[in-house]
Amino acid sequence: MSVPLDARTTPSSAREEILRLQARVEALENERRRLIALLEILRDVTGSANYTDILQAVTRRLGHLFGLDRCSVFLAARSISRTVHLVASYEDPSIRNHVVDLDRYPEIRRAIETGQMVHIPNALADPSLAPVLPVLSGRRVRTITVVPMHWAGNVIGALFLRTYEGGIPFTEEDTSYCRVVAEVTARGLLQAHRTERMQSPGGTQHLLRADRERASLVTFLKRLLTAASARDPALDDGLVAKASTAELDRLVGVAMTVLAREARSR
Repeated sequence: MSVPLDARTTPSSAREEILRLQARVEALENERRRLIALLEILRDVTGSANYTDILQAVTRRLGHLFGLDRCSVFLAARSISRTVHLVASYEDPSIRNHVVDLDRYPEIRRAIETGQMVHIPNALADPSLAPVLPVLSGRRVRTITVVPMHWAGNVIGALFLRTYEGGIPFTEEDTSYCRVVAEVTARGLLQAHRTERMQSPGGTQHLLRADRERASLVTFLKRLLTAASARDPALDDGLVAKASTAELDRLVGVAMTVLAREARSR
């Protein structure tokens, strides 16, 4: 006598294999969605010379991808400041340039001051957020992640991502993905800034002159390190080799900024 199909039971090992395969398919689908979103962000970043359009596109893509309660971009001031500028927001696309007091966002302050990502798995239980707990509780906030955006060794802003209770949990893989997006966004901002300067009167000549100055300073630093090693071989220890092009470029960038500030102050 045959057993009815609906009465048959699947062996435990088979059920486990089915669950494993389903989890793998879901993981692959998530990876596909992430790659598509990253390609769209790259297209947005390279296809626009307007920094507000770039940042608004980034917040929209990330907000949809992760189902966030909030996704925003804050840009830091050039000097030490108690405020940042909220320039793009997923939940309110009309936002363009709101000045925000960092006392209201201690997690953003920490990310900008340290240059390190801040991830708070349980916002309602984090002591550093106690002053703003009533607001967070009213919004049913779950996790908060702030990813600083770097350029030439400086923090120029931060991605702010917030999930809500009942939403999709934010994983370590998600934070790694957002680091990549932050780097892409920072590069997009630099390119938009260069394009804007080139379109201004005399902008092309100014950029060419700045590039020549930077190249000359990098060459000078390399020669200085080589000469120092030649004079005292005991101190060499791979001095020139350790001075990577990126590090030299960073030092030159700092020097050029200082020189520019000195020129303006005179």
